[in-house]
Formats: sequence, C-alpha cells, structure tokens
Amino acid sequence: MALNLIKQIIPIKQHPFIRKTLSAKLYTGSLYEPDYLKVKKSKLPLLSTINIEIKGYDYSVLECYQTFINKLADIMQIDIDNSWALPPQKWKIQKYKTGTTAVLSKYELKIYERHVQMLEVSSVKYSILIRALEASLPQGVTLNINAFDPTLEKKRYVPDKQLLDLKSSLSTLKQKT
Repeated sequence: MALNLIKQIIPIKQHPFIRKTLSAKLYTGSLYEPDYLKVKKSKLPLLSTINIEIKGYDYSVLECYQTFINKLADIMQIDIDNSWALPPQKWKIQKYKTGTTAVLSKYELKIYERHVQMLEVSSVKYSILIRALEASLPQGVTLNINAFDPTLEKKRYVPDKQLLDLKSSLSTLKQKT
C-alpha cells in the first residue's frame, strides 16, 4: 500500500506547475526575509574544515573503518565535504642474523592512508565524534584529527611522469633558442 502511494506521488512532482510551486515553497533565500528568521544559524561555536586521517597496514580494515566514519557522520548530521585515499607507502624491511650481514628474512610492508574532510562541525558534536571514533578504532589503525591543511591537497594528486618529461624537454628547447 505504501509503495502504491509513493508511485502516485512521484508522477505528481513531474508536472511543471507543481514543480514551480514546490520550489517556491522550499526556497530558503534571504532576499526578502527579515533578520530574525535566521533559524539555520547555530548558537554553538562551529569548527571550520576538519581533516580525519586514518592509516593502517590492512586495506580492507581501513576501508571498512572509513565507511563506519561516513555512517557515523551521517547519523550525527555532520556534512562530509570530501574523502580520498592516497597511494600506499611501501617499506622494505630486512632482518639480519646476529653478528653478521646475512639477511635472515625480508618483509615488504604497505601503509595505506585515507582522509575524510568535514565542514562546519559544532563543538559539541566534535567531542562526541572523537570519543566514538577512538572507542571504535580497530587494531593496527592510527587516527589523526587535524584542521585542514592546503598542502595536504598537493599530496593527493600523483604527478604525471610523461607530462613532467615533456615540460622539461620543452624548457630545454626554449633555452637552446
């Protein structure tokens, strides 16, 4: 019965006259509204852009924890502006026999890193969010919460080797002429 009701409501919204009236009623611009009607303004202090950085050795655990962060932010009604993954850092570790230079074993570790960016979080929600994230932190995952740094945006993009080679060859050609 509820499905039939939804099916009846959806075609009504596609009618142009109803769309115009609905959009006029849902308009929240402040052009002709008095100052005392600003309901969306928060009385609590808002923090600007926050960056949550998670690092770990297991990609699947890190990905599941990021989905948990997204769901928790959705439940707490916190806006997530952006989230991204960085290329893994690769570490080669060698264990030597005692007193010699002979290699006993070799390990190759990858550290995966993900970032979640949140906008305008109230200070009350921020403290609750931090406690919930720390309490649910899986083993082997590190959590860092910082204010957003624009230099982090540069780390996000991987440089194109071909493009850099073409630019360097172009600059050498310009210097020769």
